[in-house]
Amino acid sequence: IGVAAPTLSGDVADVSDLKPCGKVVGIVQRNWRRYCGSIEPVAAQTTATTNVLFVPVDRKIPKIRMITRQHDTLLDKRIVVAIDSWPVDSRFPLGHYVKTLGVIGDKETETQVLLLEHDIPCQQFSDKVLKCLPPADWTITPENSKGRTDLRHLPVCSIDPPNCKGIYIYMHVIDTFLLLPNGHIEVGVHIADVTHFVEAGSALDLEAADRGTSTYLVDKRLDMLPGFLTTQLCSLTSTDDHFAFSVLWELKIEGNEVRVILCVHVIDVSFCKSIIRSIASLSYGEAQVLLDDPASGSSYLQASSATPSKADKKLTLGSGIKTLNDIAMRLKAKRIQAGALTLASPEVRFVLDTETQNPLDVQMYALKDTNALVEEFMLLANITVAKKILRTFPTFSLLRRHPAPSKRQFDAIVSQAQSVGVTLRVDNSKQLQESLDNPTASRAENAYFNKMLRILCTRCMMPASYFSSGEVGVDEYHHYGLAAPIYTHFTSPIRRYADVLVHRLLSAAIGVAPLPDYLENKAHLHELTQGLNRRHLAAQLAGRASVSLHTLLYFANFPTTTDAMINKVRANGIGVLLPRFGIEGMIFLADKGKEAAVVKHDPAHHKLTLLTTNRVLQVFQKVSVKVFVELTFGNRQQLKFELLDAGVETSDDNATTAPPAKKRPRNA
Repeated sequence: IGVAAPTLSGDVADVSDLKPCGKVVGIVQRNWRRYCGSIEPVAAQTTATTNVLFVPVDRKIPKIRMITRQHDTLLDKRIVVAIDSWPVDSRFPLGHYVKTLGVIGDKETETQVLLLEHDIPCQQFSDKVLKCLPPADWTITPENSKGRTDLRHLPVCSIDPPNCKGIYIYMHVIDTFLLLPNGHIEVGVHIADVTHFVEAGSALDLEAADRGTSTYLVDKRLDMLPGFLTTQLCSLTSTDDHFAFSVLWELKIEGNEVRVILCVHVIDVSFCKSIIRSIASLSYGEAQVLLDDPASGSSYLQASSATPSKADKKLTLGSGIKTLNDIAMRLKAKRIQAGALTLASPEVRFVLDTETQNPLDVQMYALKDTNALVEEFMLLANITVAKKILRTFPTFSLLRRHPAPSKRQFDAIVSQAQSVGVTLRVDNSKQLQESLDNPTASRAENAYFNKMLRILCTRCMMPASYFSSGEVGVDEYHHYGLAAPIYTHFTSPIRRYADVLVHRLLSAAIGVAPLPDYLENKAHLHELTQGLNRRHLAAQLAGRASVSLHTLLYFANFPTTTDAMINKVRANGIGVLLPRFGIEGMIFLADKGKEAAVVKHDPAHHKLTLLTTNRVLQVFQKVSVKVFVELTFGNRQQLKFELLDAGVETSDDNATTAPPAKKRPRNA
């Protein structure tokens, strides 16, 4: 890419109007792939073959000209097409038909499309990969558990989403009933020991490295590892003994009030490969019941012969959850004082029909106190492990960083907030968090106002990414959102390959296993991190596309009138977010070029006045909208918004963007 001539011209009077411009000066390598889409209908055929235009679902890709004998058969179908060439005298590239996926609008067909478009591996695991798994009757023996620390006496429990099939994180706390001799508290996080079953360099390991991460769609999950590991051997659901990788902290607690800041001190930490046994597998809701009533723990206990007795377990479970929550609140307060952010996103959950799996309802995902409890200990574990592996391997540790956004990225939200009397200071994360927590950033008459501010601030953030510690300077390790000088991912090796690598680094750091040679190869580690970042982004985009698909399916069957909040004001329309559904989109009130006859735009105050009714629309204002689905050109289904009582006809361009589904990950 070269700098375009107009940018270099001396005819521009006001340099503030200058914008970066560019032009293509050469093509180094084609990046063609196979594309999903559909063909445009043509007039009556006069020959056996038909020259048709293929319309990709990816709007960044131009139409592709192809010749087919199957015009009538391919109409209203999702098909896959490959590009062959792009002659210099042709407006469109030339391609050929590859295969048919199914009927446009069918949920399974559209799911195939989104997986192919985002290059998500969805094939079955090969026999070569499955042969790497332990036998179906594998069990713990004295021989395969040599060197492990026996922690089966500890009151460990899990807290996970309801109906979770793969539980791989357990916690324990020794407090009221079993204080350490010095009066301190012991807390432990126990992660399924996945690397015990995934040998470095094996076909199973290479497959997991290629997949990079599990992908979560609304109605299914595409696993990074085979089900025998994810739902059986490495799932800590049962009362059987399990292999784990444990992080144990000795904590000193100061102060009696939960809101006292800086009252949790880590006195010591240790790591070990362990054997654990669960006393309870709790959902977030069940853990919340225990938090509210610690004496109600007996109904959640696992039937197990492990000590302590059931009566003692009931007391231990109830008081343990409360103690863990108290510590978590103190840890969070300490992070926020250091500058950590608590932002938001419009996450949703779908209620699906048990037979058809079609959406029956769309709801905002409600977080409980116990969600935050788990998150705090996962963050603590990840930060603790990051410090350990970096001390041992300073030049090739796998870490995760989050660069600070530039102040310019906040210009829009700062201006929007100022227009309604809210001052956002964005020099650093601590100032931003204090601004969002300030009482002026809330509205008594609108409980969603503060969350909207946090959602808009989230849009200003840079993406987090994996990297090798030897690639950048120490000052670039920082995680802006967590206000952590160092961070990694350790707590989810079942669904993230980055965590598998970190488990191997930690195993070598504590001397229980040799470090695989390839982890000392900086070039190979760089290639691995780049692949993991690419797969992580693809999985996120596929998940959002799945949410968009199910949102369309829902509103196609259930057109709705509901409240919305204005999240942006443009010269010819407004952006809205629907709190109940977590979806957002644009409502255009005038066609481009005809705004002056319909609306008056006040960009300084983020207002739009409808000239026919003198109605004023301003950012953060509540409005009423109608949401429905419309079939547009090229057989595209599109979610549409209509502003009620607008006094003007809305444009045909009104469209929406679906939110991410509820988060499965517990950490950044």
